[in-house]
Amino acid sequence: MPPPNLPDTLGPDAALVVPPSKGAAGTSAPLIGWDIGGAHVKASLLEAGTVTAIGQWATPLWKGLAHLDAALHAARARWPAFAHARHAVTMTAEMTDLFADREAGVRALCAHLADCLGTATRFYAGDAGWVDASAAAAHWPAVASANWLATATLVAHALPDAVLVDIGSTTTDLIAIRAGRPAPCGRSDAARLASGELVYLGVVRSPLCALARRIRFRGQACNVMNEFFATTADVFRLTGELDPAHDHYPAADNGARDAAGSRLRLARMIGHDARDAGTDDWDDFARRWRALMLAEIRRNLERVIRAAALPAGTPLVGAGCGAFLVGELGEALGHPTVGFDALARVAPAYRDWARVCAPSVAVAQLAGDADLATAPGASPRTATAPAAEPPCAS
Repeated sequence: MPPPNLPDTLGPDAALVVPPSKGAAGTSAPLIGWDIGGAHVKASLLEAGTVTAIGQWATPLWKGLAHLDAALHAARARWPAFAHARHAVTMTAEMTDLFADREAGVRALCAHLADCLGTATRFYAGDAGWVDASAAAAHWPAVASANWLATATLVAHALPDAVLVDIGSTTTDLIAIRAGRPAPCGRSDAARLASGELVYLGVVRSPLCALARRIRFRGQACNVMNEFFATTADVFRLTGELDPAHDHYPAADNGARDAAGSRLRLARMIGHDARDAGTDDWDDFARRWRALMLAEIRRNLERVIRAAALPAGTPLVGAGCGAFLVGELGEALGHPTVGFDALARVAPAYRDWARVCAPSVAVAQLAGDADLATAPGASPRTATAPAAEPPCAS
């Protein structure tokens, strides 16, 4: 069953404190991997080494931490194992304008989550490993926006050469894996925006005015209104590719999230009303917007593949709620494709959700594997670290 949306308000019992798990490293105590984003919180429950359940909640954290608390409450209500679970966290929410800067965001989120989930909560810091809330403050650049690295690291455990293509609701991550290690040109969001490894386009929340200044409609090129009239969700509703379970956010006009509402909003982008053309015209118009978005992702993907000097036939690993686009990208560029879920240990009922919530799956599995590696009597294991940064094409 898809996760429900969260209420905008919380009741008086909103405070959540979970005592630390008494399970020692290497035991079968459950573990929850968290991906704390600015727009969604995603969680994966790992039991006996396998992800057995996944949840996702719309959490507009720019409106306040109460929305994060609501997601934690929803997970606790859904999963009885929550009461005695360990917790591993990655995040991107430090970028929201709730915080003065990224450092303040990491500090505030880590402190809040440690208060809510217990001081034994661990935070993913890439090369720095797993850190507690106090150490996370010192390692904040490594903790900030590291969810893509967790996903890429798990992919690297399975495929020596690959490209992670994670197309989400808001952004797209394009990460090369080379010789069994993530090989990004940049580590920070700023560096990845420069390299093309981070593309600020997703299949739900991106405003259409970011995609084009001119677009063709019924054979005529038109200027695009630079207004928040429509989003990519309107496009992918009309193409039939957006799963309603991932369509969490209000439409640009707070109107109906259906085909008629989407056509109305697309029409506004070029100064029309929906009644000015037929449904086939508007559906064709949606496909034009889709092609523009795919072309932008493809340009950046080609840049990433070229910079990493990956061999021919390197597979693309599809993830995110926009993973339905990855097969088309692979076909256009001559690369085979594989779903992220095929590389993770996840119960069959949650394979689709594993693609959508890949970072939470990855952080749960990586933390669980780290526990096993440090258990008494276990053979030492070396963590997979990113390769040295290669010279990257501009």
